[in-house]
Amino acid sequence: MNEKYWNPKIETMKLDELKKLQLERLKAVIKRAYENNEVYRRRFKDAGLKPEDIKTLDDIQKVPFLTKDELRKYYPFGLVCVPMDEVVELHASSGTTGKPVVGTYTKNDL
Repeated sequence: MNEKYWNPKIETMKLDELKKLQLERLKAVIKRAYENNEVYRRRFKDAGLKPEDIKTLDDIQKVPFLTKDELRKYYPFGLVCVPMDEVVELHASSGTTGKPVVGTYTKNDL
């Protein structure tokens, strides 16, 4: 690839525009997880977080992250937030320390 940028639109975006895009995407992913997955919804509720509480990029600090043990607990597809027919790629760890950790991806993720 001789291109200077992989994604010129985003990689050359002004910082204020980039932060606006990042916030839009953060809000969207939190809302999608909350609305489409019981595990995430329960974790967010336990942390006192609702999607509408995300107002700035700094609010990412309010988001409860999952541990590797939790990722294994909901193996293989307990954390998927889209219909399975939208999953186009799947990656999994080797599982040498127990159950593998699985990540699923849609066309838009890739």
